[in-house]
Amino acid sequence: MGERPYILLSCGMSIDGYLDTATERRLLLSNAADFDRVDAVRAESDAILVGARTIRRDNPRLLVRSQALRDERAARGLRPLPTKVTVTSKAHLDACSDFFTTGDTEKIVYCSSAAMDVAVARLGEVATVVDGGQPVVDLRLLTEDLYRRGVGKLMVEGGGMMHTQFLTEDLADELHLVVAPFFVGDSRARRFVSDGHFPWNPDRRATLAEVRQIGDVVLLRYALSARFGSSD
Repeated sequence: MGERPYILLSCGMSIDGYLDTATERRLLLSNAADFDRVDAVRAESDAILVGARTIRRDNPRLLVRSQALRDERAARGLRPLPTKVTVTSKAHLDACSDFFTTGDTEKIVYCSSAAMDVAVARLGEVATVVDGGQPVVDLRLLTEDLYRRGVGKLMVEGGGMMHTQFLTEDLADELHLVVAPFFVGDSRARRFVSDGHFPWNPDRRATLAEVRQIGDVVLLRYALSARFGSSD
């Protein structure tokens, strides 16, 4: 087994565990102070990963907003912005989305082998396209490839499918879970994770490392591996 980055999962959810509503309207789960906290975590990361569905639905830019944090990265000899990474099975991504067009940093697309030709034709001019395996992208191989590319700390920001896969494959070292003070109450909406066999269960409880109130939300920080905190 090859080496992989330190992997931190970051997610905001409602009290009842939802990431959004069942409508097209984007649900804001956090507040300004927590956005600043997330910005600082991004600045500490070498790469940020989201799934293709998150790009299609939310059109995220995945930038470090603070100029001071970007300057600190540059002073350490790093690019001002972390590398952006996404995962796709069918390459159904728009090269004009904000993920690709914003931020002077590398963008990497890990694609299933069967969709490589489509991915290169559609995204090859705006990103590095990497064969991630078949029939779906192998996340363990992805993380090992990122490590070889110099990524020592990977921040995974979603969505639910990515969180589920990283957790069920026991690839996460740390989880930041922010709980917003309201309910969604609609089972058609996406949840934080979907069904799966998780390493943390009633017989193996995850370690709660920190609880922090941030305005009207609460941050739950979990240690998920023996490597927890080694990237601090």
